[in-house]
Amino acid sequence: MPDKPLFSRVAIVGVGLIGGSLGLAINRRSLAEEVLGIDRSQETLNLALEYGAVHRVSRQYRDLEGCDLVVLATPVGATAAILPDLAPYLGPGTLVTDVGSTKAQVVRTAWEVLPAGTVFIGGHPMAGSEKEGISGADPYLFENAFYVLTPVEGTPGRELESLTGLVEGIGARAVRLDPLEHDLAVAAVSHLPHLTAATLVNCLFDLPGCEKMSLLAAGGFRDTTRIASGSPEMWRDIFISNRDLVVKTLSAFRRRLDQFQEAVESSDPGAIYELLDRARALKSGMPARTRGYLPALWEIVATVPDKPGVIANLAGILGEAGINIYDIEILRIREGEGGTMRIAFASGEEQDQAITLLNTAGIPAKKRP
Repeated sequence: MPDKPLFSRVAIVGVGLIGGSLGLAINRRSLAEEVLGIDRSQETLNLALEYGAVHRVSRQYRDLEGCDLVVLATPVGATAAILPDLAPYLGPGTLVTDVGSTKAQVVRTAWEVLPAGTVFIGGHPMAGSEKEGISGADPYLFENAFYVLTPVEGTPGRELESLTGLVEGIGARAVRLDPLEHDLAVAAVSHLPHLTAATLVNCLFDLPGCEKMSLLAAGGFRDTTRIASGSPEMWRDIFISNRDLVVKTLSAFRRRLDQFQEAVESSDPGAIYELLDRARALKSGMPARTRGYLPALWEIVATVPDKPGVIANLAGILGEAGINIYDIEILRIREGEGGTMRIAFASGEEQDQAITLLNTAGIPAKKRP
């Protein structure tokens, strides 16, 4: 926590899930003397005040005057469009950033329309939630998450360091990328997977007997298509704002699909195996045991009975030994009997110690392969 606030007056335009979470995190760490919330919805602003995400609220851009940091937490499709409306109320020395999923368009627009002396640095917190709006805001949303900043040639170092300090202050890790480099990366690892998940769901329900088939849609299909539940409005805007790079990655994906189709149509076992084996080898080389920028997590699987207090008991056994749980997840459960849990630790020593302690306490545990 800094000795004094990094900013005097921060304004968050759009106090939804990301904006509200940012306000909560800033206030929790005392990173600003005052946080102003601006939103079109008075109900949202009232909730932001009630939750402690902001100190003061407004529905007018003119109240941005005097802010030393302005965060645009609006939908990606709206951010570039509102920049000209904000410009008259921003002066020299004002630092402006955003939280959108694509960067090139908004960075270009900001440098075109904002007044001289105002500095814009694009931002993208790689964090989110299945919940939407201010009601889902969480001061820990950014903990251990990558937070991309996209400075360009000529970005003042002082402002970049100030924004980096804020990002690290809310618990995230600042990663600096060129705007176009960022947009290509998210097109490949975020936008294409979402498009693919949505297409898989649509494909399933295009088939005859899809209702019965959907009853079998567990395991791989469920996990692969989970992200298809995301907001269609938000993803529509993302695809449009990053159109060219989404199309580029989609074309590359289609070429790979064509290769699989040709191999299957010709019943070519060698070609099928080669495609699958290459993917397996490449995936095995990816950092699958990391979460955010944390070091590798050491995981175990524990089998527990289905009864009240079992998770608290498990955590208590580990806590008494000074072992910190970094991540925990219920994998499978049969009501009335029990299930399996995945538990992750920061070191192999803690993993081994946890297995010994839990087995001694009658809770079967083993290393997760």
